[in-house]
Amino acid sequence: MKIIVPMAGRGSRLRPHTLTVPKPLIPIGGKPIVQRLVEDIAKVAGQKIEEIAFIVGDFGSEVEESLIKIAEKLGAKGSIYVQDKPLGTAHAIKCAADSMQGDVVVAFADTLFRADFQLDTESDGVIWVKAVEDPSAFGVVKLDDAGYITDFVEKPKEFVSDLAIIGIYYFKSAEKLMSEINYIMDNDIREGGEFQLTTCLENLRQKGAKFSLGKVDDWMDCGNKNATVETNSKILNYEKDEFAKFPASAKIENSLIIPPCFIGENAEIINSKIGPNVSVGNGTKILDSNIVNSLIQEQSTISCGNLQNSMIGNYAHYYGVSGEISLGDYSVLDFISKG
Repeated sequence: MKIIVPMAGRGSRLRPHTLTVPKPLIPIGGKPIVQRLVEDIAKVAGQKIEEIAFIVGDFGSEVEESLIKIAEKLGAKGSIYVQDKPLGTAHAIKCAADSMQGDVVVAFADTLFRADFQLDTESDGVIWVKAVEDPSAFGVVKLDDAGYITDFVEKPKEFVSDLAIIGIYYFKSAEKLMSEINYIMDNDIREGGEFQLTTCLENLRQKGAKFSLGKVDDWMDCGNKNATVETNSKILNYEKDEFAKFPASAKIENSLIIPPCFIGENAEIINSKIGPNVSVGNGTKILDSNIVNSLIQEQSTISCGNLQNSMIGNYAHYYGVSGEISLGDYSVLDFISKG
């Protein structure tokens, strides 16, 4: 099996944190979002992942090397493809045409999930879904009595289903999917000005493909600062046993750590209270501070902070007062010297 990960978007809703780092590489509980995504898919798939193909924008060689390493950690080959124009979800997948053979999972890298189902590889396809309170903001599916999908409806104005598509799909035949993608692109069939995967899904269904459901228990968004901080908190709680021990290289003095928390390598926490639900990246220093429900990345310094629901990037410096902040990479916010 292969995993295809379109991730070329710039993540504008998560700025300033995506100005220097693509959104899928932002760490949640010490691991990049995209790494957690492919690891969770591998668990549900229950079989060997042969290749992970990442479809990226112009992110640079360092990012591409990081993605290859993520694939290798799962024992898979890593491949990189570039989507140079934002022409839609189907176009993104076509960019990885050389890897589209056999059975594949297509997973858009802006979401995480928790699920307790085994992938049905006998179906022509499986659509990951989550029941939501307000389906009008999502693409949803309608079902027949046997549980197979009868229709894909984008942002229904009237209620037709509460089963929202979360952006992860299994296809038994990548070749059949590619045939439909080539068809809509050759014939310039667009929705909203773009070539959409949902158009291909409907075409496959009308030709007799049977799509079943993979219902997830939790669907976690990483689209903006608040959602990402909340997802970080959820992951820390889901995997709290994993975070029960801190690395020996971490320096923790005269401080209280309230679990669950992730503490990175060579982090320093002095005269502070941290947690619950806080991630502290590698090499970050926290002095004389009180921090709850927050995500702090690597090599940053926080002094005299009283923070909640905050997100701080890499190599940032925060000195100061109480608050809820979003501070990007290499930024400095100093309330102390300003008086």
